[in-house]
Amino acid sequence: MARDSKVFAFDEVAKHNHKKDCWIIISGKVYNVTEFLEEHPGGDEVLLLAAEKDATDDFEDVGHSDTAREMMEKYYVGKVDVSTLPEKPSYKPPPQPPSQSNQSSGGSVKILQFLLPLLILAIAFALHFYGKSK
Repeated sequence: MARDSKVFAFDEVAKHNHKKDCWIIISGKVYNVTEFLEEHPGGDEVLLLAAEKDATDDFEDVGHSDTAREMMEKYYVGKVDVSTLPEKPSYKPPPQPPSQSNQSSGGSVKILQFLLPLLILAIAFALHFYGKSK
């Protein structure tokens, strides 16, 4: 890799997003993978989908080998200005509506779940005992 790397803005890298000109960003570095598209074991579509974003997480999630990481060096063209990268969307769960039931009704349900089987057991015992006494 060259020490005096060219620095690219994200928008500039994102323009290279098709089969005849494909650049990807991994760990702040820009790679021109156009020549590698047909050789990529996962197919060219995987690289094309990674072309308009920071593909670092996608690359790391797959668990590439050391050989794959070494191969990347020949496709290196520069660095990306990290200040130009779009923010990653953060997942925010939808707000939960306030509970309609109050604590006492929730407690009543739990008590019934405990007492109902005991009541059934007591009735069965009483019927069994009453049946033997006759």
